[in-house]
Amino acid sequence: MNAADLANEIGHPGAEDLLRNASLVRLAYRGSDGSPRVVPVGFHWNGQDVVVCTATTAPKVKALSARPEVALTIDTADTPATAKSLLIRGIATVEIVEGVPEEYLDSSAKALDDAQRQAFEAQVRQTYERMARIAITPRWARFYDFGAGRLPTFLGKLVAEAQR
Repeated sequence: MNAADLANEIGHPGAEDLLRNASLVRLAYRGSDGSPRVVPVGFHWNGQDVVVCTATTAPKVKALSARPEVALTIDTADTPATAKSLLIRGIATVEIVEGVPEEYLDSSAKALDDAQRQAFEAQVRQTYERMARIAITPRWARFYDFGAGRLPTFLGKLVAEAQR
């Protein structure tokens, strides 16, 4: 996917809304044994990368260090008419950092009120001396808004044929 197409997909207002406000992303990667994994994780979008933070001992840290290719899904599915989905494929870069990355705290802010966030921050600062900061740089993206008719190509063709 070229840079302009990638920017158009990620820059779509619906995609930007998911990147800013969704609390979870589903991260797909190959485990250390080579088999596929999908895990829901909190995330932060910094305008360039999807950032996921975790314990340095988490299995995904070792796996992503060896096999950095990933796929992500961020979606809403309240009703078929309001369903939206952002699919991303990219490359993960793992960095071990001292303390708790701000992105980890920022990702929690989406699901917590101020008092809960303060308690969460105190707890994680006490728990983690170091964390793995995983920055996922998108290489491909597609945004779907099913209610607005922004569908996968194959589905759009089926719908168009059915309406004839």
